[in-house]
Amino acid sequence: MTVSSRPAKMNWGYTFVVGFGFFGISIIWPIFNSLIPPMLEDLGLAAGVIGFIMTWDNIINMFLQPWVGEKSDRTWTRFGRRKPWIMLGAPLAAVFFMLIPFVRENAFLIALAILGTNLGMALFRSPTIAFLGDLFPSEQRSKANGVINFMGGLGGAVALFGGGALYKMGAPLPFIVGAGVMLIAMIIVLIFVHEPKETEQAPAQESAGLIANLKEVWNSSDRRGLTILLAILFWFVGWNAMEAFFTIYARNVLGVDPGTGTQMLTAFAAMLILFAIPSGFIATKFGRKRTILVGLGGMLAGLVVGFFIRDAKMMLALLAIMGAFWALVNINSLPIVYDVGGEERIGAYTGLYYFSSSLAAISGPILAGILIDFTDSRIQQGEYILSFHFGPIQGWILIELTGYAIIWLFSAFFMLLAFLTMLRLHETPIPSQSQS
Repeated sequence: MTVSSRPAKMNWGYTFVVGFGFFGISIIWPIFNSLIPPMLEDLGLAAGVIGFIMTWDNIINMFLQPWVGEKSDRTWTRFGRRKPWIMLGAPLAAVFFMLIPFVRENAFLIALAILGTNLGMALFRSPTIAFLGDLFPSEQRSKANGVINFMGGLGGAVALFGGGALYKMGAPLPFIVGAGVMLIAMIIVLIFVHEPKETEQAPAQESAGLIANLKEVWNSSDRRGLTILLAILFWFVGWNAMEAFFTIYARNVLGVDPGTGTQMLTAFAAMLILFAIPSGFIATKFGRKRTILVGLGGMLAGLVVGFFIRDAKMMLALLAIMGAFWALVNINSLPIVYDVGGEERIGAYTGLYYFSSSLAAISGPILAGILIDFTDSRIQQGEYILSFHFGPIQGWILIELTGYAIIWLFSAFFMLLAFLTMLRLHETPIPSQSQS
């Protein structure tokens, strides 16, 4: 927690510069999540196996990121605390990321390239995100997080649209260009973001550890911590599963190529960008819980509607609408965790937030992949999974499913669980924004 480096008023220009860190991170993952699954499918891998491979980054994050975050708190060099980790992880991730398309016809080599990318990204993600706590006081974090997520959304949109276009020109191009843009963004952070040299708390303060923090939340008489962590787990299970399988769904159900499927997600990312900063202001005025509930309700409705859509243009419009609702959820998730945990527990609850989101990103694609394989095998045997009976109308209306279409109902189910869980959360008032 910094002392001297925090301005009395919000420095919007500097906040956007800090946001280049998340911009760089967000360049990599949309390309990774949208273009690698079709490559793995082309190798003949089952959906469950693809889902497992796509969770490697989150498995690594669960164990490596807490360790890196704690170590970066105590890494004092002439470059700062966080920057050495960026200098180590970003080049490592870039090299392995660029290798992926060149080894895509060999299952073992592409697995190694994916693993190397995951390790490199895990080394500098936590230190980069930690700038939010290092550089901004509590009353500025909602707006700062909106700006940072705006930059992340911008990076995601650039990656999806540009990556999809480049993929049509040649499979290696989005990976090469994406790695280059990520490195440029991180260089901007290294040059222009100035880390504080003083802290409010002694760096030698002991950490309770992830397991101890989980036990404390589980055993606490105040159930708000457990409630918000469960809600986060549910909504990220739903969306991570959709993100992991959308391009394969688009190819198998909508009949478009992976590059076009990747570009379709740009509509979602674009609305996330447009609503990133307004979402912070909306939550400040109406409350974070209410804002998140509206977002979850919109996502739930969109996922149900999406199950019935088979037209690419209609899907594009739906994704745009869903992007606006997702911004209401995503922008306010970490700030509401801080509200529940309290100012003195920010470090512990940050770790718990990323534990929940990483666990969701692991379990979501795996569970969805297993469900897809199961429904797809039933369809191949001539069975139908769903049927509807409309009261006065005699008979059953059967809806034929393609295995990948079930992903919409899977994600909708977990958004519903998140919505119901958030209803049980007692909201903590948002701190005064008078200084921002």
